[in-house]
Amino acid sequence: MMQATATSAAVKRLIPLFDRVLIQKAEAITKTKGGIVLPEKAQAKVLKGTVVAVGPGSKNDKGEHLPLTIKVGDTVLLPEYGGTKVTLDEEKELHLFRESDILAKLES
Repeated sequence: MMQATATSAAVKRLIPLFDRVLIQKAEAITKTKGGIVLPEKAQAKVLKGTVVAVGPGSKNDKGEHLPLTIKVGDTVLLPEYGGTKVTLDEEKELHLFRESDILAKLES
């Protein structure tokens, strides 16, 4: 509970601009169901994450505001490469993506 509060406070200080989305990637699977610890090279890349903050959106050629379709709390599918790594308080690693770089929104 204490860690979630610390993360929330850190995220409140970082507000994405325009069509940027701040994402916390899901944890990598480091152990099989049978209890075997996987070496780092055998672990699959994490391609899922949870949206923790979103920007206000961008503007089109006419100057009209285009809001984002992704909201805080959504689970999204990410590209294998891309995004900008952001480290807050030297413990939480988050990633900034443009909304157009996100591949899909996963329904629960």
